[in-house]
Amino acid sequence: MNFWQTMTGSDLTREWKAFEVRAGALPADYRAAWEQIGAHLFPYGDFTGRNLMPILDGALGLLEETAADGRGIDEVLGDDIEGFCAALAGEERARGHRDRWREQLNRNVARKLGRLGG
Repeated sequence: MNFWQTMTGSDLTREWKAFEVRAGALPADYRAAWEQIGAHLFPYGDFTGRNLMPILDGALGLLEETAADGRGIDEVLGDDIEGFCAALAGEERARGHRDRWREQLNRNVARKLGRLGG
């Protein structure tokens, strides 16, 4: 990946289009689950979403493998797709906006307390 691709995000666009092609080959219920997975994982993304690409690739690979095995989507993901995504993002150490805001708040409070106590 070169500097221009990084700045314009063209590499991400290319990867996302490849994901959509792969997802298009899935059965309808798997495609619907893929859309939900994408929607639930985006809050864990950084500004560019680059940190989500390996996570999304792994999730799509899981869907592809289980669809090829003929298993139902409920067998694979269960009823709680949002929980599945939270666990997936947590295992991959993807931090969401809430995590970043919490850290910023903690730093600001610690800095203010340091000024008051010092």
